[in-house]
Amino acid sequence: MVAIKIWGGLSAATNGQTELEIDANYIRELFAKLEERYPGVKPYIERGIAVSIDGVIYRDTWSKELPDGAEIFLLPRLEGG
Repeated sequence: MVAIKIWGGLSAATNGQTELEIDANYIRELFAKLEERYPGVKPYIERGIAVSIDGVIYRDTWSKELPDGAEIFLLPRLEGG
């Protein structure tokens, strides 16, 4: 079980929840379980979600392990420039 903090507009897809506990070992598994629980997350995942694990940001690294006790944030992709 890992504790996840939801950042920015992504919380709209998690019914306003900004902190979740998910039973997942890898980013891929985390995304799958998030989609099951919150179907509105799927478009965000398809556009791209960055995952911050202890301050290191991972994009498109779905096989990255989620260590127990890590500080994990999910950040929606920022648009514009």
